[in-house]
Amino acid sequence: MNGRIDRFLYQKEKSLGLKILLFPLCFLSILYGWSLRLRSALYSNNLLKSNQHPCPVNSVGNITVGGTGKTPLVMALAKGLQERGIKVAILSRGYKGKRAPGAIVSDGQTIFLSPEEAGDEPYLMALRLKETPVLIGKDRYTTGRIALQRYLVQGILLDDGFQHLQLHRDLNILLVDSTIGFGDLHLLPRGILREPLAHLRRADLFILTKIENPETCRSRENLIQKIHPSTRIFHSHYEPTGLIGPNGEWEDLDSFKGKKVLAFSGIANPSPFLSLLKKYGMKVIKESIFPDHHPYTNEDLASLEEKREGTDWMVTTEKDLVRLKTLEIGRLPIRALRIEMKIWEEAFFEEVMRLF
Repeated sequence: MNGRIDRFLYQKEKSLGLKILLFPLCFLSILYGWSLRLRSALYSNNLLKSNQHPCPVNSVGNITVGGTGKTPLVMALAKGLQERGIKVAILSRGYKGKRAPGAIVSDGQTIFLSPEEAGDEPYLMALRLKETPVLIGKDRYTTGRIALQRYLVQGILLDDGFQHLQLHRDLNILLVDSTIGFGDLHLLPRGILREPLAHLRRADLFILTKIENPETCRSRENLIQKIHPSTRIFHSHYEPTGLIGPNGEWEDLDSFKGKKVLAFSGIANPSPFLSLLKKYGMKVIKESIFPDHHPYTNEDLASLEEKREGTDWMVTTEKDLVRLKTLEIGRLPIRALRIEMKIWEEAFFEEVMRLF
């Protein structure tokens, strides 16, 4: 979706004028909802079959469009399992990647595809994770078989796998962005829901993301527990670790305190990113917001370069930096904020390790 439309749809409280403008989309949302319920019923009644791998399969997904933190959580899971002696492979759809399905992004040592071929998120995971194979393709059963045969992994992580009913999951983790929740509870294209809220029952556990204090999000928890009373709910937050440059340059967070920055990003919900910059002492005096997964051009770069007048640095996200690497950015003072997802409750990994 276009970045401006995104921001309208994410608003829980909409003006009367915006509601009237969006009203025609309600009919498309109804049709979309019927098709989803039919698909779910076909799988629930075994009229459509799910394939199964001979190892634990852990899915990380969401029920809304946009960024809820799936990629940071997948990386945290892969890292945590590796530290506990469990080798896993990551299977991703490879959103907006240009490579043929069933491609290997990384074998855990070497990255074989460019960001354009793999998609920004799979490439970022391959770049950040050592010893963890990353594969892309719409058919996760096929890519999973490749991972099992070639890399002898003990488990599989599905990136954005909640809607991928074609493959059996042993653990369904569903992320909910605490800052936007479920929007105004409308399905696509009228709202931000990818599925009806009743489908929350497929989840085995929930993680509320972007939580600075787990005691402040009871309304989100109450809605989830009303639909799925028996589930466990965990909480997470983003923890910045530093800033990285186009050639691997590393800057400590403290060195950016008080610096004037142009913050720019092409992600679904840029508000938490901007909040983190300000929280860690940066003076965000200018902003540029692009649509989610925006493919940057030289024209974009020229516009940003012109806009950065009067700033010390240009700060973006790591996913954006991946997409910028095809351009000549070495001359510009660009740094990307590196973040890690942290789970507040230590019991979370105990739940995951039950699979193994």
